[in-house]
Amino acid sequence: MAALQMKPELSWRGRLDSVSHGRRRSGRNANGSGFVVAGQARRIEGVSEELNAIARQNLDFAVVRRRVRWAFAGTQQELDHLLFKRAPSGIQMEEWYEVNSRGLEVFCKSWFPPPSSKVRIKGAVFFCHGYGDTCTFFFEGIAKRIAAEGYGVFAMDYPGFGLSQGLHGYIPSFDELVEDVIEQYTKIKGKPLIRKLPHFIFGQSMGGAVALKLHLEQPSMWDGIVLVAPMCKIAEDIMPPDFMVKIAKFLSVALPKVKLFPNEDLSHFTFQELAKRRLAQVNVVSYKDKVRVRTAMELLKTTKEIERQLDKVSAPLLILHGSEDKVTDPQVSQFLYHKASSQDKTIKLYRGGYHCILEGESDERILEVINDIISWLDVQSVINKN
Repeated sequence: MAALQMKPELSWRGRLDSVSHGRRRSGRNANGSGFVVAGQARRIEGVSEELNAIARQNLDFAVVRRRVRWAFAGTQQELDHLLFKRAPSGIQMEEWYEVNSRGLEVFCKSWFPPPSSKVRIKGAVFFCHGYGDTCTFFFEGIAKRIAAEGYGVFAMDYPGFGLSQGLHGYIPSFDELVEDVIEQYTKIKGKPLIRKLPHFIFGQSMGGAVALKLHLEQPSMWDGIVLVAPMCKIAEDIMPPDFMVKIAKFLSVALPKVKLFPNEDLSHFTFQELAKRRLAQVNVVSYKDKVRVRTAMELLKTTKEIERQLDKVSAPLLILHGSEDKVTDPQVSQFLYHKASSQDKTIKLYRGGYHCILEGESDERILEVINDIISWLDVQSVINKN
């Protein structure tokens, strides 16, 4: 395990220069086979041309994504968003990389209450991010708020996403991805500081599917599940037509890394507030290109598998969903709530809410959702303590 160290002698200009030489181009993929064409990134409003040039790098490789992240670090902290500007101060944070059993370097991060606060640690929360995302952008502000209330919060970027190694946006096997998460979080759960505390899994969007699969694989290993807009089924509005699915089934074997499915801009479905929608562009290491064929088929297969096993969900369960979500279906969340065998289960639909209820709604709504999560964790922590 290697903790990340910032080098003070390397200025922001030095970081910019270290990444500005690259260009988006065609080339061999991460494994040296097949031909991958990187898409053209959109211009990011409100940042310099120099930073825009950096954001247009070919992000297929983790080393470039990491450099681009550093280049935008200062910009990210200045964003006019509740999760950045009003995040609790003094939170203890640690970042590290760890090579997993498949030989992939995985990025991890933790957040704990400030040492000066003398807050008692009540439990540990393990986050699973959504498709294309990273734990180093909006989730930073969410994690800080949960940590400030007395929780250790842990997150990782899946291989192929964010700062972890792997071809960007590529999921060769969803089951393998789940095993990567189990491996990493099992190690973390063994840390002396949190070993005897309640352990909660928290999944958002596609991360909801990851969280459910983790629970189904390890039904007795988690003390509670928090799901925000979980991907139990992909909404019909954004499902590809049947003929494209048939083509994709063939290509997922023959040319699995090809980017086939149109990268329709879903931001108008995900972020209700326009100003916050624009800020999401600064999440530069997120995957915004066309969906790779194998990835698409793995997501479709996974949602069908989860649908068949909803009655096996047995842990204490909190489901939060925007009522107007057009990306993941809130009706399926209601179906999950009714089918789950959990004795302790709660569902809340936020009227008029879109997909990103933790990032793209009004400040009041975002705080409401975060506070609902913390309140539920507090209750479950007391139950587990007793």
